[in-house]
Amino acid sequence: MELRIGWLYPTLMSTYGDRGNVITLQRRCQWRNIPVKIIPLEQQTEIDAFNEVDLIVGGGAQDRQQEIVMRDLKGAKADAISTRIETGVPGVFTCGSPQLLGHYYEPALGHRIEGLGILDLVSKHPGPDAKRCIGNVVFEITASPLASDLKTRFGESPVVIGFENHGGRTYLGQVSPLGKVIQGYGNNGEDGYEGAFYRHAIATYSHGPLLPKNPFIADWLIQKALEVKYQTSINLTKLNDSLANQARQAMFKRLDLTSMANNP
Repeated sequence: MELRIGWLYPTLMSTYGDRGNVITLQRRCQWRNIPVKIIPLEQQTEIDAFNEVDLIVGGGAQDRQQEIVMRDLKGAKADAISTRIETGVPGVFTCGSPQLLGHYYEPALGHRIEGLGILDLVSKHPGPDAKRCIGNVVFEITASPLASDLKTRFGESPVVIGFENHGGRTYLGQVSPLGKVIQGYGNNGEDGYEGAFYRHAIATYSHGPLLPKNPFIADWLIQKALEVKYQTSINLTKLNDSLANQARQAMFKRLDLTSMANNP
């Protein structure tokens, strides 16, 4: 078995340490002796590369960089990403990337940036004087079947710890929220939801980066990518995540969420 991870526009979309998500996936494959190849999906990348990835990772970006990406991500490239997601290829998309997958993003200044329309959501910036949504964010995963998959593995729905820093507010249509906010702003600071989940695609405002703080999500992505690729059930070797768990417990205590310190 081998895994090919497509990294969406790493030069333009990798703010707030999102590269750590790619590193986490890579290392957790290597520790299990699963060959892994990182494929940067840049402006100059040929379309064949977009069609060959087994897992997609997208990070955040500033409005200007995001507009550049959307100008490039048209036609065959957009179709390739849409097809991969629709056929079950998993992905994790952080901050700016979910906005690209939605119908559109309206920046504080400038014109509306049209998205791919893969996720039924829209994102809007309330204006240059609006307060940004910044700080630690904690939420319980509720999306199906992700929540049940993780509950089977861990015995309860894991709680995600991350860090959010976004000016835009996201509003969901007919797409499941990724989880329910326990602490922080989430999608818009209004409805109590964070992120979105579609097929096997995870969309979230949670940086941190996300996967080092929540390695169970990384393992779910790896497992699903291999199952979709090889059309067989996959059981991953359990890794020693004691250091990550200690870090999570420390954060729960810092955020006065001690009752959650035993979560995976």
